[in-house]
Amino acid sequence: MSDARAQAPSASPRSRRASLAVLSSGLLMTIIDGNIVTVAMPAIQNDLGFSAPGLAWVVNAYLIAFGGLLLLAGRLGDLIGRKRMFVSGLAVFTAASVLCGVATDQGLLIAARAVQGVGGAMTSAVVLGMLVALFPEPREQAKAIAVFSAVGAAGGAIGTFLGGALTETLNWHWIFLINLPIGAVALVAAVRVLANDRGTGLAGGADYPGAVLITGALMLTVYTIVGSGERGTPATLALAALSLALYAAFAVRQTRTARPLLRLRVFRSRTLTGANVVQILMIAGMFGFQYIGALYFQRVLGYGELKTGFAFLPAPVAIGVLMLGLSARVIGRFGPYRSVLAGLVLITAGLALLGRLPADGSYAVDVLPAMLLLSAGFAAAMPAVTGLAMAGAREEDAGLASGLFNTTQVVGGSLGLAVLTTLAASRTEGLLADGGQTVAATADGYRLAFWVAAGVAAAGIALAATLLRPERGTTGTVTPTQEQEPEEKQEPVRIAP
Repeated sequence: MSDARAQAPSASPRSRRASLAVLSSGLLMTIIDGNIVTVAMPAIQNDLGFSAPGLAWVVNAYLIAFGGLLLLAGRLGDLIGRKRMFVSGLAVFTAASVLCGVATDQGLLIAARAVQGVGGAMTSAVVLGMLVALFPEPREQAKAIAVFSAVGAAGGAIGTFLGGALTETLNWHWIFLINLPIGAVALVAAVRVLANDRGTGLAGGADYPGAVLITGALMLTVYTIVGSGERGTPATLALAALSLALYAAFAVRQTRTARPLLRLRVFRSRTLTGANVVQILMIAGMFGFQYIGALYFQRVLGYGELKTGFAFLPAPVAIGVLMLGLSARVIGRFGPYRSVLAGLVLITAGLALLGRLPADGSYAVDVLPAMLLLSAGFAAAMPAVTGLAMAGAREEDAGLASGLFNTTQVVGGSLGLAVLTTLAASRTEGLLADGGQTVAATADGYRLAFWVAAGVAAAGIALAATLLRPERGTTGTVTPTQEQEPEEKQEPVRIAP
């Protein structure tokens, strides 16, 4: 049992709340930065002279490094100490943000964004593991996860708002430079507030060949997904086949090495595996709303950057209010399984409503009701699916489970972005080729994307109903199903019944 786990029950409620605030602030900074670039992309393109394909690498460089390193960073956090990994990640992320802010050429900006992805992975990968150690009691843990999820959900929309506001009032450099004071404060607070933990030591579980294989596989997967719209089908299929080969080699390696990086038995937990699969589908749909919604506001309704940011504000407000006020109670009353199902139904309904957005749409009539449905659904589903994903993890694997959960978030977001934007663009180009008007054709492409996103969310409902259903005779509390070593007597991480 690690020191962090041992100290958590004896820590005062005040110190645990302070730790939760520090962990949430680190998450908020990385989530905001992952979204703040979206609205500023045209300004960056004009200033640095990016081509359209080249501009995509301002986002792709971050996503590839972030998604590829999450699993490795989570495991290293278990080995060297999660606080050390979290603090180091904050330092790397903040320094890279300054480099992004002072960049005056394309190469430096893309390289700095990749380093930001490294820091973001180091920070994000261990947060959930630290969280469940801080709050081992089921109901307190459910409340903490609700706060954590609310911060993460709000960060996306806040990033879009800040990106528009800073770009329009100052310039795009400030979307990165603003991380310097925030990161510095978070770094000092993390050093002072978070409990020290030593980890199990690198000699106790470092599988470096396996780390190379899985990191390469994840990076290639994200690269294949985010760049699929720029290359032909044969090249995409070839890259996908190479990714699968790397995953297969990694799996074989993990069954033969004495100290595996990823104990494959964690996937014997039906709830852990199911929660991660369901999350991929849920995030794919939600990320589609965020990205395509911003394009709809600007390209169809004619909004500027600042107005687009304001248009998204009801989402984080609604998510924050519902998660902080109701989510833990709903999960405690009805269980995580029913909460996930209800949330996915609301998300599907919201995306279906967006599937009817007209070219001359009204924000109050056509967009806001769907946005509120999506917010309510996400507020219900996300804390529950987070708890389920962590419930099957033993203490020494909590960092790994946290990294895995964050990895599936990136895969879901990347997959949703690649598929939905490609479908929307293809539909629009086809209509324009047939003589359609630009605005009407653009709106039609977005409608198709939202309908596909609704179908993806509906598939999530079916999978959740199958994979996350509690065993007959249980109350909904999830326990780990992995094999336990005879000498280990660790308490399972649980969520509220």
